[in-house]
Amino acid sequence: MIKIALYPGTFDPITFGHIDVIKKGLKLFDKIVIAVSDVDNKKYLFNSKERIEIVKKALFSDLKLNKKKILVVSFSSLTTDLCKKYKSSIILRGLRAVSDFEYEFQLAGMNKKLNSKIETMFLMSDVE
Repeated sequence: MIKIALYPGTFDPITFGHIDVIKKGLKLFDKIVIAVSDVDNKKYLFNSKERIEIVKKALFSDLKLNKKKILVVSFSSLTTDLCKKYKSSIILRGLRAVSDFEYEFQLAGMNKKLNSKIETMFLMSDVE
């Protein structure tokens, strides 16, 4: 069975921390779906199409990561609905510091209530 993780975020823009989490995730999962948020209630530096292109350029052109193991999509639905669509039972989230944990913990709990089959996995990004 293929292990697929969903990595949702704004990626506005993608950072070295995001890239670090993606690289670490690729060691654990067969495929990662990078889900770029496109909800209207937030002000973004770049629109979703631009963010998707920036993510693809960083991962595929600059870093030469395997396109077969990464899918970059836009989404405006619930993360749990996206997990169902891409047959993922894992939501991947990055943590930079302890201060990130409280928010992420609450989000993970909400997602678990929406779909008890989904687990959230936290990966620490490197300090740099």
